[in-house]
Amino acid sequence: MTPATRLTAAGFVATAVAFGPARMGFGLFLPAFREEFALSTSTAGMIASGGFLAFLLALLASAWIGRRYGDRVSVMTGALAATAGFAAVAAGIPGLLALGIALAGASAGLCWAPFNDAAERVVPEDGRATALSIVSTGTSLGVVAAAGLALAVTHGVLDWRGAWIGFALSGLALAGIARAGLPSGLGPKLTRRAVADIVQVSLPTQLSAEPTPRTVAAQASLTQRAAIPLYGTALCFGITNAIFLSFAADRVVAAGGLPGLPDAAASVAIFLAYGICGVLGLATGRIEARTGLAPLLCAIFAAAALSLILVAIAPRSWIAVLAASGLHGVAVMMVSAVFSFWSLRLFPGRGTLGFTAALLSVAAGSVVGPALAGFLATSLGPAVMFLVTAVPPLATALWFGAKLRRARPRLPPVSDPR
Repeated sequence: MTPATRLTAAGFVATAVAFGPARMGFGLFLPAFREEFALSTSTAGMIASGGFLAFLLALLASAWIGRRYGDRVSVMTGALAATAGFAAVAAGIPGLLALGIALAGASAGLCWAPFNDAAERVVPEDGRATALSIVSTGTSLGVVAAAGLALAVTHGVLDWRGAWIGFALSGLALAGIARAGLPSGLGPKLTRRAVADIVQVSLPTQLSAEPTPRTVAAQASLTQRAAIPLYGTALCFGITNAIFLSFAADRVVAAGGLPGLPDAAASVAIFLAYGICGVLGLATGRIEARTGLAPLLCAIFAAAALSLILVAIAPRSWIAVLAASGLHGVAVMMVSAVFSFWSLRLFPGRGTLGFTAALLSVAAGSVVGPALAGFLATSLGPAVMFLVTAVPPLATALWFGAKLRRARPRLPPVSDPR
């Protein structure tokens, strides 16, 4: 097995664990937690917020750990945090529930971004977009596995503690896989020739291909003008995804649920469709190579907008709800892959820092989105809320798509071998 293959496999498992049960497990198992710990809605919200805050702080820690100790250490730290968090939840002690969810949430911030820098070190340039698409799509497997266990708990086949013990074992397995799959130590500094190649490929054609400290610094700067579309789409994605994950199941249950399905299983059905359809994210790199970045982003955000509209107008229809979940799952997995390789192109040599900056925009949107959506739902009703919140992704599909199409010469195609 080549180093690139080992890295890609490790990344797939890392996102499966960190963004499956670690990131979404609390929401999936909330009915069981409510019964076991007598959680009120406000308490459950505070615990969920603690997991998000831990994710946000871990993003910052990941960049520091990666630059000081290496990408392998960051991912292994995330794997151990997930293991400890899962075990704390499985203990069934009320005082440990919030701590366990926070530790699990932190693993997501520690385990994903380091693969950008690692990919620069071991994956050939023409294969990076595909490799990073595979890494990000590991989330689908994790979500499906977690949803399957949640369904077993709902039907009394398995105790919820058993599911979380299984999650803890997956965290331990991830630590071993990360140790074997990621390169050790720190990445080498860019040579003058490597810098010249980066500048020749990545800078606009009107700039000189001869590298200077000023042009190289401008290209790698996290605040460069070319990065604004990345941060804007990341912010919108954070808003849209947080609203769907926070309110879609509640909308379905409040409307009367899916015919023939217990209310407690509605979220399981949504997450299963979300994860299964998200496997299509594996094709993101190849699709982008054929269509270009702007058309792909237009399709992604149009799918995200449609998912919100379907939940708004047909919350009791199996076809509409499963279609909405599937569309959102595909959109999430694909846009996650896009952020990964797009930031790698914009910030050569600083892939983890650039990707972390994009993820911080996602995190900011995740804070703003549910708060605004909750206010709209209270004031105007859930149906109107979903229709109104479909506007940002639709606007992003149109406005940023046109913006990126004009700026396409700045971004080399994935298949460019230079």
